[in-house]
This record gives sequence, C-alpha cells and structure tokens, in this order.
Amino acid sequence: MDHQRSSSLGLDTRFCVVTPNYNMAEYLEETIESVLKNLRPGDEYFIIDGGSTDGSVDVIKKYEDRITDWISEPDEGYADALRKGFEMSSAPLICWVNCGDLLLTGTLDLVRGRFTYSQADLLFGDDYYVDEQGLVLQHSNGYVKDLQKMMLFGGWTPLQDACYWRRSLYDSIKGIDVTIRHAADYDFFLRMSLKGKAEYFPAVLSAFRRHGGQKSISGADAYASERQDIRTDALNNVDLWWGIKLIARIRYRLQGYVRAHLKHLNQKESENIGVHFSESTATPSTGVNE
Repeated sequence: MDHQRSSSLGLDTRFCVVTPNYNMAEYLEETIESVLKNLRPGDEYFIIDGGSTDGSVDVIKKYEDRITDWISEPDEGYADALRKGFEMSSAPLICWVNCGDLLLTGTLDLVRGRFTYSQADLLFGDDYYVDEQGLVLQHSNGYVKDLQKMMLFGGWTPLQDACYWRRSLYDSIKGIDVTIRHAADYDFFLRMSLKGKAEYFPAVLSAFRRHGGQKSISGADAYASERQDIRTDALNNVDLWWGIKLIARIRYRLQGYVRAHLKHLNQKESENIGVHFSESTATPSTGVNE
C-alpha cells in the first residue's frame, strides 16, 4: 500500500506531526526517534523549540536532514508552539507528540488505516504510562462511550498522546487557542468533540512519560482553574434546560470519579508491564470496554 495516498479509496493519508519543546533535551532525542520510525513518504515532521538553552538545538540539528523543518525562538507557550507547527503543513491528518512522549512503532500506519474507512474526524485510543527510563508502568484505558459528554459535563480529557484528527476538523474550530496558558489541550479537544465526530480506537498507540516538567503537573492548580472556566463557558453556550445540565453534570462527574478510582476501569492488563516501550508495537487493545 502507498502510505502517502490510499489508492483504493483515493484518500490522502499524509500526516503532520509536531513536537513542541522547551529545555527538554534529556528526552528530545528519544521522542524524535520514535516519530521518525513512523514516518512514510509525504509525511511531515516539525519540531518547534521555544528558544531552549539546554542543548536541545544541538539535538535537533543532529536530525535536521530527516525532519521537515524546525525553528527555535521564544514563544507564548506550548499552544503557540503547536499552532506554528500545524500551520507549517497542509497534510490532512494531524497529531502532536510532546517532548518526552513517544509513538509506538507502527502507530501512524495503524491510524491511517482506521481513517480510510472510519467517518470519524477525531480518533482517540489507549497509551502506555512509562517511567523516566521508558519502562511500561501501566496500560491506560482511553475508552469513553461519548467523548463530547464526558468532556463537557464530566471534565474528562482524552489521552492526548493517543489522539489523531483530520485537518478539516482543526480548521473548522480555527485551531488551538494560543491565549490559554495551561489547559489549551482540554479546550482544544473539547471544541473538536463538540464540532466533529469522535471515535474511540481500541489500540495502544503511544507512551506517556510522566515527569516534573509537564505543564499539567507543574501548574496543576492553574490547569484545573482554566479547565473549569473553559467548561463553564461551554456549558453556558449549550442550549439545554438548566435541570438537564445539572443532571448530566452529576452523572458524568460521578462516572469520571468512579473511573478514576477503580483500577479495572482506567487500566488494562498487559504483558508489556516492566518492558521498555521500544519493545512494543502499536496494536489493537484487549480487555476493558472496547
């Protein structure tokens, strides 16, 4: 199969992948390698650096003949960096891979295949939670029955590193909001879920590495505050009787609470626990709530 274009369906399946980075040289090379292993002819990969001073630029230069383009300059935060990268491409499929996070081998091909027969505008799946050395700690279950309602009423966010969407949807919501400092990812996926068709893809697609430099961790309180403001504004714009909104909020908040506190709902069994992420490939999931 020509991965640049699906000849059987006439669909352009080129990917635009963006990695934002700021002083994360320690993890940058491993992230870059994981993306490069997934690229096919016609795919584009952009690294948007915020003016790092820790050697990140040296790492990027090591790969500049294998990536589409890169820049290193001060920006207004990770949302600003992402917008720069997304707007450097016209590829019809998009994702971003934060520095430190990782694509599993075969991910983009698996997602391409899904998009060729799915009517979805946004696909969201499972990921592995890994430590700083890349060892798998858990298989995170990304399933929810209705992403729009879980985000709007329950405040839930999909596993960002396991999300992929069509440029047509990105353009229809006018892109990511660069004015949001902490919860831009929540706002972004909420607006996409409200505008387009979201579909759970039961597959392990990526690895999320938890570390202190992450925006949602280092600014947890600010993130929660911004997320609440975003939800409040969105709920105010939903044309529903206030009583229905209240019932929905109670229902989906409770559902999210139960999910977060019951291991068998937010995790799946995996033979890859304790294994380095690089020994795993993107694969359909088995277990809870497929």
